[in-house]
Amino acid sequence: MASESSFDIVNKVDQQEVDNAVNQAAKEISQRFDFKNVGAEIKLSGEAIDMQANTEERCNAVLEVLRDKLVKRQISLKGLEVEEPKLSGKIYKLQATISAGISQENAKKISKLIRDEGPKGVKAQIQGDELRVSSKSRDDLQEVQSLIKGQDLDFAVQFVNYR
Repeated sequence: MASESSFDIVNKVDQQEVDNAVNQAAKEISQRFDFKNVGAEIKLSGEAIDMQANTEERCNAVLEVLRDKLVKRQISLKGLEVEEPKLSGKIYKLQATISAGISQENAKKISKLIRDEGPKGVKAQIQGDELRVSSKSRDDLQEVQSLIKGQDLDFAVQFVNYR
């Protein structure tokens, strides 16, 4: 009798890569001519990324530089949650966070997708902020991965712990 194979569907972000992207963005902002004398700044503070500049347009330009650096480091922009720029004194401030983990409703959505469209005999279990998918057939698991990759989900997913 064949043993069950499984993998986990997660939404994890490598914090070191985020830190590197923010540092690269800060370096580019300090060197670019169009950011001179506009008070443009970007820094990582805990889980949040703080950006500021003297106009709303410059603040959004700082955000674009950050997005560019995140994409180059293979961090999905689907998890980037950005607030509207707020005027604080004479400076516009913008805060962004990168969400990790799969919410209960998103996990239920993926689980339903696997039940409805996936191969028979594949089980999906919600375990906290991740989803474990198991089956006797490895081919079925690969089919599930292809199915999920083909969906236009509004959050990033990675497949880990393939056993």
